[in-house]
Amino acid sequence: MIFAEKRQLRIPGPTPIPPQILRAGAQPMMGHRSGDFVELCKRVAAKVKTVFQTENDVFILTSSGTGALEAAVANTVSPGDQVLVLVSGVFGERFVKIANAYGAQVETIRCQFGHAIDPQTVTDALVKKPEIKVVFATHCETSTGVVNDLEKIAEAVHSSLGDPLLVVDTVSSMGGIEFKTDKWGIDLVVSGSQKAFMLPPGLAFIGVSDRSWDIIEANQSPRFYFDLRAYRKSLPKGQTPFTPAVSLFYQLEEALAMMEAEGFANIYQRHLLMRDMVRAAVRALGLPLFVAEDNNASATVTSILGPQGLDVEALRKLLNQKYKLVLAGGQADLKGKIFRIGHMGFAEPIDMLTVLATLELGLVELGWKLEGGAAVRAAEEVLVRG
Repeated sequence: MIFAEKRQLRIPGPTPIPPQILRAGAQPMMGHRSGDFVELCKRVAAKVKTVFQTENDVFILTSSGTGALEAAVANTVSPGDQVLVLVSGVFGERFVKIANAYGAQVETIRCQFGHAIDPQTVTDALVKKPEIKVVFATHCETSTGVVNDLEKIAEAVHSSLGDPLLVVDTVSSMGGIEFKTDKWGIDLVVSGSQKAFMLPPGLAFIGVSDRSWDIIEANQSPRFYFDLRAYRKSLPKGQTPFTPAVSLFYQLEEALAMMEAEGFANIYQRHLLMRDMVRAAVRALGLPLFVAEDNNASATVTSILGPQGLDVEALRKLLNQKYKLVLAGGQADLKGKIFRIGHMGFAEPIDMLTVLATLELGLVELGWKLEGGAAVRAAEEVLVRG
């Protein structure tokens, strides 16, 4: 079949990879202790700081995003430390699990899934527990499509008496949603390669503020591969402490060049436009958006709640098998209840028209009553307005 390998991958990671980035990964292998790699490592380590909007060091780990989440915990939390985790979805819960694994005393603030964390609840929690050492938060909660207001959350954290470290998961937002690390005063920022960075899975990033190092140096948790002190020692030499995914470094350099050429303001606007197109189309179809409020809705992933009578897993299966459109399902308690459309990285508004037209076809085949072309028309109206 000539279309056997054709696929519309519209999940919130891994995301489609641009051809020039695929080609970059096919370059001949180099030694990871060679002078050529030293220069490559120095170049990408400097440029990735621009994406993070930081003057702090950003370390590049060969791991999944979860590896960097664990590194953030392992380097800041000693057994018995009190920490606060803000949970608005599955990946907030992941921070809870990692912190528990490192022996922390974990306090949580949980909001209803589909809603954002109220910064006032953070203020209240830190007043009650000024001994809290670290606050863990998620910027874009991939599992629900919610974006938390990290600027206001950071204000709440740093205005508290204890002024704990603030650690933020930006895996599904960095490079697609503006994140001002230094301006907002974020201490550790974690991200990954396989989403808005347009890369294959396998690299993770962690930016570390100057004030974090005293805690990292004094931390009592056992560390080896994820010991940030080792990465800090290696970075000035243009190296990583352990063997890196060299081909991914080639690809990272190409991705950063593409992002720089487009311009970050344009990148953020493109993602917002795709979000608005998808949300308008979903409303036109009469389907409920899982995140009701536009100002809390992610620019990289949209979650749609399956109304009564619609089998969302049957819809996803049909779209995949017949039309090669891959959408994400719900996770944990949301499995079978929502489906998610990824619109991040190597995606543009015209791609959303294809996704939405295909979604309409799938709904019609499942017997869903709708006005033909309503979704595409609504999305086009948003696109024309720009």
